[in-house]
Amino acid sequence: MKIKLSTLKEVPRILKIIEDAKTYLAAQNIDQWQNGYPNAAQIENDILNGESFVVINDENQIMATSMFSTNKEPTYKIIEGNWIINEDEIYGVIHRMAIKKEFRKFGLATLLFDEFHLQLVEKNIKSLKIDTHEDNLGMQSLIKKLGYTYCGIIYTNYGDKRLAFEKVIL
Repeated sequence: MKIKLSTLKEVPRILKIIEDAKTYLAAQNIDQWQNGYPNAAQIENDILNGESFVVINDENQIMATSMFSTNKEPTYKIIEGNWIINEDEIYGVIHRMAIKKEFRKFGLATLLFDEFHLQLVEKNIKSLKIDTHEDNLGMQSLIKKLGYTYCGIIYTNYGDKRLAFEKVIL
């Protein structure tokens, strides 16, 4: 099992995982990713920016996907609350994390977080920020378990409320 940058030829397989995640969220009555986001254009843009990662197994099967960047997230500029690390400093951000349904509960999300934490340490970047839907208790539980602190509320560029979390990377 390894984590690598995604390629454009992997977009259909990544989208299948995203669609499974949309179905999973809808089944839990979570109104996250139910409005056409994320879509193929977004995933392709992530890949072209070098910000799309996949976890693959020994059979080259994609098990999970995530966007990770050290570019500032525009929607994080305004928060109802306070970030731990000043918004002017460089930070990491995670979006669009999804695990293929047959690989849920295998610790792949934690594996991705660990990899992104290491990348930040290598770049001497002190903070990783993430947001999630207020009803997405699974993601909230994971990020709290991983040592993230609730910082407040942000709004997506399409106006949806999200809970914002941050972890200071030592």
